[in-house]
Amino acid sequence: MLGLTKDEFKVLKKLNTPIKIQDFLDRIPLNWEKERETYYSPRRVLRENKAHCLEGALLAGVALWINGEPAYVLDLKAPKDDDHVVALYKRHGRYGAISKTNHSTLRFRDPVYKTIRELVLSYFHEYFDNANGIKSLRSYSDPFSLKKLGVKWITTEDDLAYIAQAIDDSPHHGLFPKRNLKFIRKADSMELRAGELIEWKKDDPRT
Repeated sequence: MLGLTKDEFKVLKKLNTPIKIQDFLDRIPLNWEKERETYYSPRRVLRENKAHCLEGALLAGVALWINGEPAYVLDLKAPKDDDHVVALYKRHGRYGAISKTNHSTLRFRDPVYKTIRELVLSYFHEYFDNANGIKSLRSYSDPFSLKKLGVKWITTEDDLAYIAQAIDDSPHHGLFPKRNLKFIRKADSMELRAGELIEWKKDDPRT
């Protein structure tokens, strides 16, 4: 049971498809980290009932693991912007992603992508800095196996900053030649408006 209680295990065992996992994450409020930066374990996410992208990806990975699937996460790196971490899954040779986000973009991906690169490129045009419209996604990691970390992290009360660092330090691949940067158009006014849509407000006491 990976160190989980019967009740915790039961909750995650019921999330036996990527869609069910995503629906569960969508119902959880965003973790705005109001007091300090956090890296909750899956146990703490279940207890606190909130998560940011990394915390959601780790919980999704454990739900996949419990249901007999590989448990991989993927880091999308954006220098001078926030990284985004998703959980990977695969159906009939095609990749999809489970994503905890507060925005109208960077969300769930259906399993239609032949390669990891194809999946990552689906996020490129919607991954921009809302302040200046610059499209900021630059690289992506190799799939990062959560199973290689053992199981203690799943239920620890300690923050998982070391996992965040390990994912960040793992091999990454650039998306395009640097010389192509000058050809990339900024997000337009409609895209910027869409980027302002959020699901969970910071003043919501649940966040």
